[in-house]
Amino acid sequence: MRATNPSVALTDGIRVTVTSHYLREQSNPAGHRYVWAYTVRVANEGEHDAKLVSRHWIITDAKGKVDEVKGPGVVGNQPDLEPGKTFQYTSGCILQTSRGQMEGTYQMERPDGSRFDALIAPFSLEMPLDLN
Repeated sequence: MRATNPSVALTDGIRVTVTSHYLREQSNPAGHRYVWAYTVRVANEGEHDAKLVSRHWIITDAKGKVDEVKGPGVVGNQPDLEPGKTFQYTSGCILQTSRGQMEGTYQMERPDGSRFDALIAPFSLEMPLDLN
């Protein structure tokens, strides 16, 4: 299991780092099922508290098919991040092609009620070449 090079984005003190890896044991290329896990680390490197309120993912497969996923929080959580704190989780993505890309935003909220979108830089979902 090899992770991809991480994607990293810094927005208003919130650093989002993502790595992904192909899950061979859960995939079935003959059935056009390709599965990846991705691990996200959200770090508050700023000076103010921030709460992760919602997510917006844009998932694009190798044929250009785009799916968007929006919803509250991540993996059932809306973590509060004080300065210097991090939150990490792992989730998954299933495509019908052997490669694709994910990117998006997390909507963050400050204690004063102001909100901003923390960017999630694009990252690859690729089946390793030695498995083709």
